[in-house]
Amino acid sequence: MIEKVLQAKNLYKAYRQVVGNKGASGVDGMQVTELKSFIDQHRTAVLTDILRRRYVPQAIRGVEIPKSNGKTRLLGIPCVVDRWLQQAVSQQLACRFELNFEDESYGFRPGKNLHGAVTQALKSINDGYQDIVDIDLKGFFDEVQHYKLLQLIYNRVKCPTTLWLIRKWLRSPIQINGKLHRRRKGMPQGSPLSPLLSNILLDELDKYLKSKGLKFVRYADDFSIYTQSKAAAQKVGNEVYLFLKNKLDLPINREKSGIRRPSDFELLGHGFVPTYKKGEKGKYQLVVKKQSWESLKRKLKGITKKTLPYSFEERLQKLREVWMGWVNNYRLASIQAKLKQLDEWLRNRLRYCIWHDWKKPERKRKNLIRLGVDQNHAYAWSRARKGGWAVAQSPILGTTITLSRLRRKGYLSMLDYYSKSKPEIQ
Repeated sequence: MIEKVLQAKNLYKAYRQVVGNKGASGVDGMQVTELKSFIDQHRTAVLTDILRRRYVPQAIRGVEIPKSNGKTRLLGIPCVVDRWLQQAVSQQLACRFELNFEDESYGFRPGKNLHGAVTQALKSINDGYQDIVDIDLKGFFDEVQHYKLLQLIYNRVKCPTTLWLIRKWLRSPIQINGKLHRRRKGMPQGSPLSPLLSNILLDELDKYLKSKGLKFVRYADDFSIYTQSKAAAQKVGNEVYLFLKNKLDLPINREKSGIRRPSDFELLGHGFVPTYKKGEKGKYQLVVKKQSWESLKRKLKGITKKTLPYSFEERLQKLREVWMGWVNNYRLASIQAKLKQLDEWLRNRLRYCIWHDWKKPERKRKNLIRLGVDQNHAYAWSRARKGGWAVAQSPILGTTITLSRLRRKGYLSMLDYYSKSKPEIQ
């Protein structure tokens, strides 16, 4: 297989993927923009080292990023060259494994996404499978046993050099705050190989659940099983716990795992609540969990801080980069009412920034007159002692910096975007 990994066409495809993903530098400081120059100069030497098994991956740069619950997640960022080579290996590994994966696996697979996962979960719930086994794998990416994973790869890939290279990457130390930490288990979140490797390992779980005839959904290490009674859920939960422990050597987080009813269950930021539509008694619909709303609002508020030196157009672009991805993620959920409220709040935040940008009272007075305010009111408001946020929410800006004027400047409401992109769930 290593010959296919190192073919020019495969390496070029991997190069384009890594450059397209951008991403931060590793421990060596190399940027993705420098990769082409490196490949042009050192490609032959690197490939020769791999074939002779002399290649030494660099350490992984560890970066802690905040989670919505206030804790942190450790990301592992390989250097750019290792990302390029890992992507090349991942592309060829996927050719061997992808067709064998189960349909209930939705994470990091071509043609699959979180929308498919939550749609399947909702279908199972609405078909009457409402006692849900919700299992949280404890620190999955830190607990993966290398020998288990490599054995599964070897079952389909008999190439010693490819296995040697993957083992080298798995064993690469991680550098945190300048200190190197050796690893004998786990794999870094942030490497191009990790999503596929996690699917290779957890496909064993998928096949076990499939053999039992169970309804389930898995998105990477997030999985849930749908049953028709609490007794069945307890039985399945115990069996899965033993399978994970004995076959995959993976621990579960008992505090976060349990048997849930739909209203107490969360999947990929989505909640499930009863729908009160006529003729749909006992059915559920998708909603967005409170933490996800709070996270979005916090990010939007950060971009609309009045002191940030953005032009109006730059601010709109940065806002769109945040909320478009969020709306796309949750476009299957019922979020119209809350989006409308958030749109109104965000428009006031934009008015707040505009008011601050006008700075001096005389400039504020002239701009208000230009927008149709009579001279007396313009003078009074330009010298008002109210804070900027209070002015932004007042009628004086609501009737001058109107929705139509904001739209002419490039503003797009989240609700309008959602309304055009929301599909119907079958």
